[in-house]
Amino acid sequence: MASKNTSDSIEEYIKQLLAQSGIAEIKRSNLADAFRVVPSQINYVIKTRFTESRGYVVESKRGGGGYIRIEKVCFSDQHQMLGSLLATIGDRISEQVFTDLIQLLFEEKIISRREGQIILATSSDDVLGQEGPEIRARMLRKILQRLDRKG
Repeated sequence: MASKNTSDSIEEYIKQLLAQSGIAEIKRSNLADAFRVVPSQINYVIKTRFTESRGYVVESKRGGGGYIRIEKVCFSDQHQMLGSLLATIGDRISEQVFTDLIQLLFEEKIISRREGQIILATSSDDVLGQEGPEIRARMLRKILQRLDRKG
């Protein structure tokens, strides 16, 4: 798909704000007006593209002076990042969250694109079957432990 959809444009705009100051503080209604969309579309973009597994913290304040604050998580070093990710792994990880975390490792230059592609190719539900979420959680735990030893 060569053309960008509205969600892509909203995501790009928010990422530009983040690039300027590290924090994007937006009013949902203003952003919706600017992009000529309903406020729920702004919610959708934030909920799906600015998740914890992608390295973002989102704070929302509702009401008249309400806003949404999005912040990119910055780690002091690779060891802190890997430790933080390890601490958040539960017993099950969805394919989407796993993909987001592998993408984050790539963006932070902890793994190569090729390594990421290989990991993702072996971790899909069609490869792992019914117990995929549990297996992915164990796989990710081992991957992060091994990467932390390297660092």
